[in-house]
Amino acid sequence: MTDQPDPATAAFVAHRNLLFTIAYELLGSAADAEDVLQETWLRWVGVDLESVRDHRAYLIRITSRQALNRLRTVGRQRETYIGEWLPEPLLTTPDVAEDVELADSVSMAMLHVMETLRPTERAVFVLRDVFALEYDEIAAAVDKSPEAVRQIAHRARSHVASRRPRGDISPSEAKDALAAFQRALETGDLQSFLDLLAPDVVLIGDGGGVKQAVLRPIVGADKVGRILSAGIPQHVGRVTAELIQLNGAPGLLIRLDGEIEQVAAFHLADGRVTGMYVVRNPEKLSRLDAATTLLR
Repeated sequence: MTDQPDPATAAFVAHRNLLFTIAYELLGSAADAEDVLQETWLRWVGVDLESVRDHRAYLIRITSRQALNRLRTVGRQRETYIGEWLPEPLLTTPDVAEDVELADSVSMAMLHVMETLRPTERAVFVLRDVFALEYDEIAAAVDKSPEAVRQIAHRARSHVASRRPRGDISPSEAKDALAAFQRALETGDLQSFLDLLAPDVVLIGDGGGVKQAVLRPIVGADKVGRILSAGIPQHVGRVTAELIQLNGAPGLLIRLDGEIEQVAAFHLADGRVTGMYVVRNPEKLSRLDAATTLLR
């Protein structure tokens, strides 16, 4: 005879992956998302479940509030971050890529754009446009009126639309570009990859002040090409790269002398690389040993 979990535990476990996904999309950090889930659990176990008609909705409300509170705090901390701040990359399960909207929302490119939203705008955008919550549900989570939430959603949607990279996610094109980059890393022959760079390509790196990385976005194929040509040949023979599912899309896990050194993700438009996102901060590379399940 096996022990059955109590109703509170059963409900929390049933929705845990969804709650983690919401917290991660709001924060861009798996570590912060896990802390939010712990805070959600502590509040959830004190709730009178007989008074809760919809466990899922109630848990989403708690998680959203806790994530929004944390977002306001970490947002101030990120103002002093050394260099560009990129989201903590996740090794994701194949089913994430099958949900095109979810994959787009957790991509490195989109999460980077969402960093430019104010905390409440980000929460409203994620809850409405990604998770399709009703305005009154979102209002309860962010302590605003439904009408105010509608206005915030419209403003956030316009903000994201004006800043999101052009082009759609194309896994096959991304794999081809990543394969060319992998060859460049492992052989030092960059030309086939450089030929794929769009004229207005943007390179964004995140070393967190711990690892060397570009401190601000580098724009233009010539400038990006010069940086890659100066850096990559130095490590030929010591670098290996593995194609993985990174935040719902193809990415590269790059090792130096057998140790994880960085991850790279690309955004493409019309078959050309328009965005390169490289995370080198060691504190953000700790969850790449096992796939994370994300759900809507």
